[in-house]
Amino acid sequence: MRLTIAEAHQLVARAMAALGHDAPEAGLIADHLIDCELRGLGYGGLARALSIHERIQRTGDRRRPIRVLQETPVSARLDGGDRIGYVVAHRATTIAIEKAEAAGIAVVGASNTWYTGMLSYYAEMAAARGLVSMVASNASPWVAPYGATEGRLGTNPICFGFPSAGDPIIYDIGTSAIIHAEVTLARRLGQDLPENVAFDRDGLPTRDPAAALAGAFATWGGHKGSGLAVVVQLLGILAGSPVLPPELAGFGYLIVAMRPDLMGSAEEFRANVSACAEAVRSAKPVAGGPPVRMPFDRSRQQRRQRISENAIEVPDGVAAQLARISERPSV
Repeated sequence: MRLTIAEAHQLVARAMAALGHDAPEAGLIADHLIDCELRGLGYGGLARALSIHERIQRTGDRRRPIRVLQETPVSARLDGGDRIGYVVAHRATTIAIEKAEAAGIAVVGASNTWYTGMLSYYAEMAAARGLVSMVASNASPWVAPYGATEGRLGTNPICFGFPSAGDPIIYDIGTSAIIHAEVTLARRLGQDLPENVAFDRDGLPTRDPAAALAGAFATWGGHKGSGLAVVVQLLGILAGSPVLPPELAGFGYLIVAMRPDLMGSAEEFRANVSACAEAVRSAKPVAGGPPVRMPFDRSRQQRRQRISENAIEVPDGVAAQLARISERPSV
């Protein structure tokens, strides 16, 4: 189904309102999911709204107000109150930005949340205010460490953001071979997974999404990616998560934000970030290969293209289910 951006946003916002989110929260969640769609990451877009509905159906509405547990001029730790990560991480990022602008640097953690979404969304928030950022989030133990077949780590994304003289430089990766949302969407659509990205409950390689969800995903990048996943797990624990967060609950989110002028001229730094990006892009590509890209170039280009086209393609079944959810009385 082809929707305009406004139609897709309204569809998600109505569904989130029907699930008990107030208007600002519903709009914020819709903004995040639509940004996924604009960037060509459909598994994290409107289909994720169905997973939000399923999680609330499974657990009931356990939301409490977000609370600040500890705070200093350069730090804060939040209890997310079992609210969805799109809302909790946005609050944590906003606090980190305000503190970093005032003090030069800030670290903010949040726990007791779930579905944090694209960390690049929060890094872009910080970069828009001229701040360098490092963002990490752990999750339920869906991922097997390197050399294992049982889940002990989350999909555990980590992200870095740098303001520049032009577009910010954003590097956002998951440390698993496949993202939980990708597997969930493949199950919805009846599609097989790629080879060598998941294990079933018996530890055997599988391409069946249902078997992978009952088993574990592989790490990205072999032992190096596995080690990075462990680091993100520990950063989430620093933010207040349990060692092994339960199923879609108890995630930890951590953001460090800093002003470049702590180290020198902020203007010179931004110019140098742009110069570094252009140096990378100007490198000679391999024979027959495309031009060299910087991280986030593809996402940014696709987002601009879809905005100019004012169109998002959504699987018919996903759109129909969201429409049904939006017609229900609010929980």
